[in-house]
Amino acid sequence: MACAWRIEYEGALYYVLSRGNERQDIVANDDDRQLFLDTVGEMGERFELGIYAYVLLDNHYHLLFRTHRANLCRCMFILASK
Repeated sequence: MACAWRIEYEGALYYVLSRGNERQDIVANDDDRQLFLDTVGEMGERFELGIYAYVLLDNHYHLLFRTHRANLCRCMFILASK
């Protein structure tokens, strides 16, 4: 699914929250948690993000990061596709 239109800026600070449908779990076990962390790390390296904080709970996550390029939708697509 395409990212909703947003104004993106180089150097912008973003807070992102995503919750499972009907508050269902988005991670089932420690392997899922590790995949999430690996994907966030890959996303940070690939898209030159400064990742400042994250919270990963069973049914949702929070991310706080800065983009060095105007590329929020492209980097979030990577996270959503895993």
